[in-house]
Amino acid sequence: MIKAAIFDMDGLLLDTEKLLVRFWVQAANEFGFPMKREHALSLRSLHRSFAVPYLKELFGENFDYKTVRTRRMELMNDYLSDHPLVLKDGADELLSYLNKNDIPAAVCTATDPERAKDYLSRVGIFERFDKIISAAMVKRGKPAPDVYLYAARQLGLLPEECMALEDSPNGVKSAADAGCVTVMIPDLTEPDSELEKLIYARADSLGCVIDLIEKSAFSAVK
Repeated sequence: MIKAAIFDMDGLLLDTEKLLVRFWVQAANEFGFPMKREHALSLRSLHRSFAVPYLKELFGENFDYKTVRTRRMELMNDYLSDHPLVLKDGADELLSYLNKNDIPAAVCTATDPERAKDYLSRVGIFERFDKIISAAMVKRGKPAPDVYLYAARQLGLLPEECMALEDSPNGVKSAADAGCVTVMIPDLTEPDSELEKLIYARADSLGCVIDLIEKSAFSAVK
């Protein structure tokens, strides 16, 4: 029996993944590294411990992850100073449903806790979550299962009692390997044949998850 919903943030709750991809490419190119969109797509939700060797393999041992990432963050911050964060379709509807039915909701993100709180507060949904879990709280972030295992423990539940909502391959792998019931709501890419084996379902939007909940007899912790 499923007793909680755990949300990824970028690309799932917030329409920010396309910006992260855009600014990874721009930042890397500024430092002379020929990153393309397909390379940046592979970085979605990818923890530093996995991202650094991946990028060094692509662009050489002189790839300066810290410097490029810092520039990417500067570009992102500059953009968001002039443009509002956008909540993904169905997010408010699903959160209202969960809150109304006393189903705990948590965020499980690669983003650091302070930025996650800032972003979620900007779109007015921070207070609607019971827990905000960051990869900074565990040894290994996505695609390792650690962050979802930690989130389940923080909720006082088993992973198989938690429904994980993800948009990226690295997030799906993390949630599935942790043992969560994993639903993919694609943002920039659709699930391939390997991901399809890992997910419980694919949904067109967060609002569609309500039907999955009701059909699967999900229930709140009492």
